[in-house]
Amino acid sequence: MMDLQCKPELASGYKAASQIARVISEDWCGRELYCPACDSDRLVQSKANTPAVDFVCPQCMQPFQLKSLRSWNLRKIPDAGYEAMIRAIRSDKTPNLLVLQYSLDWFVRNVMLVPKFFFSEATIEKRKPLGEQARRAGWIGCNILLSQIPPDGKIAVVTAGLPVPQRSVRSEFSRVRGLAEILPSMRGWTVDVLNVIRRLGRAEFSLQELYKFEAVLKAAHPHNENVRPKIRQQLQVLRDLGLLAFCSRGHYVLRS
Repeated sequence: MMDLQCKPELASGYKAASQIARVISEDWCGRELYCPACDSDRLVQSKANTPAVDFVCPQCMQPFQLKSLRSWNLRKIPDAGYEAMIRAIRSDKTPNLLVLQYSLDWFVRNVMLVPKFFFSEATIEKRKPLGEQARRAGWIGCNILLSQIPPDGKIAVVTAGLPVPQRSVRSEFSRVRGLAEILPSMRGWTVDVLNVIRRLGRAEFSLQELYKFEAVLKAAHPHNENVRPKIRQQLQVLRDLGLLAFCSRGHYVLRS
């Protein structure tokens, strides 16, 4: 299952290594991947020239974008245009992201799924404009900051060359999919508060510990002057989503 070389003839005619990798990895995904959001056992390639969408679930129509990389950078990965990505987040039109790492000998090493509702403006980094000598001079790209996405939003599909059981992947997706029901304008706060909770590194925590991240959250949401009330509000949202529980006044526990 993990061998990308099953159909090497698809790569003939391509000179650039990145083009070869894209053709082969797209073929592998079309043969081997499944939908994490429903019981469909396959994904189909999207129509030609569909911006930012490479695959679609034929059953529930969930969109997916594929990023194939040889280097596995857990901090950030390059994406397309900055403005286009911000518009997609604000209009709730980002696809689910599949990050695939392949080896020099064309084996799949890791595949990670980032559900689309984990993207917020805080997870997008603006790159410098392209120089005057570039073909698209002045164009501004972006990076997806994986480090700003909580572990709940980085679901392993393949780890160290071994596939994670489908039921586990679907269970992880189902556990967090309630975030999709939150308006995009509010969802960024929910994801960012969940991320700082995860940064504490333990299941049980207190409200006072979260207040220590007030400056971090303020930097991510500079137009909000009431960060502490917002933190308390988002703890209630996360409780309603079933991601954490109240233990006692000012004390909480994450649900696994």
